[in-house]
Amino acid sequence: MKLYYSPGTCSMTPHIVSREAGLPVELKRVDFATKQVVGGGDYLAINSKGYVPALELEDGTVLTEGPAIVQYIADQKPESALVPKAGTIERYRLQEWLNFISSEIHKTFGPLFNKDAAPEWRAAMTARLQERLSWIGERLKDKSYLMGEQFTVADAYLFTVLNWSRIVGLDISVWPVLTGYLERVRKRPKVQEAMKAEGLIK
Repeated sequence: MKLYYSPGTCSMTPHIVSREAGLPVELKRVDFATKQVVGGGDYLAINSKGYVPALELEDGTVLTEGPAIVQYIADQKPESALVPKAGTIERYRLQEWLNFISSEIHKTFGPLFNKDAAPEWRAAMTARLQERLSWIGERLKDKSYLMGEQFTVADAYLFTVLNWSRIVGLDISVWPVLTGYLERVRKRPKVQEAMKAEGLIK
């Protein structure tokens, strides 16, 4: 499998998941400015949406959208317990988390990366993020991970997007439960491997 990625973006989620599952993927870095695959190739020919991640399977099939990709990867190694069994209520709870992170956290960060965004819009998005992060903090009380004591693909996603807080200047230290969660996930050996491979840490 080939994983098309850009360092530190949401594509780090399936990168972490692939390592946690023990499934080797060939990393293909994408240059957003040119929409080219580093080393050669038109990324738009792989994913016409133009953003990462994309997962190319052995038969040439391409999956896009992080929440779909991470469930696919985890389902290849069910013994990894990165996703609950299909058809169980726990699987739907996981999908609740993936949708919430995607729509309420991931996308709300967008305007904070845009230097041309109006101050009022940035302030509104910051307030919305703070409200959502407070809600997550409440759910993480007395838990190691979002689904309890088992690390799942949802944790890989939340970890990835929460790391953006440092880039955009959003102080999350007001939620010790979130800073503790970030540190706990960051210490996982496979998370460390992924971050080193992307050049985010030494």
